[in-house]
Amino acid sequence: MGVALSPRPENQQEAGRMHAAALAMLLPAPRAPRSRAPRAPRARRPRRPRAPPRPGAPSETEAGALLLCEPAGPVYTGGLRGGLTPEETTRLRALGAEVRATGRGGLAPPHGPGQLLCHPVLDLRRLGLRLRTHVAALEACAVRLCELRGLQGARARPPPYTGVWLGERKICAIGVRCGRHITSHGLALNCSTDLTWFEHIVPCGLVGTGVTSLSEALQRLITVDEVMPSFLVAFQETFKCTLISEDSPS
Repeated sequence: MGVALSPRPENQQEAGRMHAAALAMLLPAPRAPRSRAPRAPRARRPRRPRAPPRPGAPSETEAGALLLCEPAGPVYTGGLRGGLTPEETTRLRALGAEVRATGRGGLAPPHGPGQLLCHPVLDLRRLGLRLRTHVAALEACAVRLCELRGLQGARARPPPYTGVWLGERKICAIGVRCGRHITSHGLALNCSTDLTWFEHIVPCGLVGTGVTSLSEALQRLITVDEVMPSFLVAFQETFKCTLISEDSPS
């Protein structure tokens, strides 16, 4: 699925105003390197972000792309900090999972059906954003999604932790890569994920914590397709943008 950012009225909600100001800069669409994501045969068409224009400027400016998919999995993707020993890799593959190395931050979370992957591809230098600010915006987006689904207790933790938590259980993992100021990778939100795959590792390297999903928290099946409209609303509110599909004639 893909998307574009275009102007939002000034009286919209205050969430993400810092990011809105950066995205409001007139920018050409950044040319970003391809991001290798976990297997995703159900990948949705990318949406391209368009930033709000300055006074007197053209009405819309593309600010990047938003890639959304539901992976096939199960696949464990190792980050720059590793996270899996050769013995663990062998054991996970014997269980039927794939294990892949990636260039993003973080350790080795599992991905699979029932999980929403969101990979924004943005030029942080042109947007005037620091990497930590971008990570915080992704966390705010996931928190807002949880609020829209009726989960008011979702929160991010202060650095060095990343992601979004419900109590002591993590519902959304975040791992970002930034090369030459271009972001790739992003967040993984558990919707109806098979949480037993997390039992074979220490999730995100955090001993004594667990994981959860929207389905577990709300005590009913919550699919990626059901969550998608709320997620797009949360992203637009957080980044102060309008998401336009590549299929859109505009």
